[in-house]
Amino acid sequence: MSVIPDNPQVPAADQTLRILRHLATRPAPVAASAVARDLEIPRSTVHHLLNTLADHGFVLHLREERRWALGTAASELAGGFARQQPLARLGRPLVAALADRLGESTHLGVLSGSDVVYIVEERAPRRPALVTDVGVRLPAHLTATGRAMLAALPREQVRALYPNASAFSTRTGQGPGRPGELRELLRSIRAAGHASEDGEVTDGTRSVGAAVLDTSGWPLAAVAVTWSSGTGPTEADAAAAVTETAVELQRRLR
Repeated sequence: MSVIPDNPQVPAADQTLRILRHLATRPAPVAASAVARDLEIPRSTVHHLLNTLADHGFVLHLREERRWALGTAASELAGGFARQQPLARLGRPLVAALADRLGESTHLGVLSGSDVVYIVEERAPRRPALVTDVGVRLPAHLTATGRAMLAALPREQVRALYPNASAFSTRTGQGPGRPGELRELLRSIRAAGHASEDGEVTDGTRSVGAAVLDTSGWPLAAVAVTWSSGTGPTEADAAAAVTETAVELQRRLR
């Protein structure tokens, strides 16, 4: 059965959904003229629909580049699906196995705008309670899960989420506080292949995380492990285990 009907009953709705799907499958932001050409929709119609989607936060207009990208509202839809459907169900046993393997608490989170929302947590025996309970939101730029996902986003999307210093918050007085500092941090994460934080969410704890990517490279979620500073695994061992878990969850989702 075709995903897109040949004779849609509501053409505007059909065109809007096609535009969103098209943007979601592109590796980088797209010009409106390219959207119109690829989808064979009149250019004026594409502009009207993109502007409406932007008003509701589903797309972002990158004015300097004259291109369009998915917005935070689209990410929230993905997060809602993740909380209800396969990510949590498929991720829970893998996150539990990771906790057993490392003997430390583990979790799975998704992006919601510039926050991380945790959808699975596995607390290891005799380990202290963490702030990453299911449903908790934390600033993405401070957490290992959030940083792993931000590093996988297009740079234009990161700029839209963190346009200036006012977009940054802190919990312990540590962490990036300006767009340039975040760019450097994400560059190092991409080079390392995993993200980490030490005392930036909670004093005395550290975390390592890895992103779970879809077939286009978009970050669906991130897996992380958290332990008390001065104890627990080395960062290299934690990174290897977390990355292996993230890759396995990618495989199961596909």
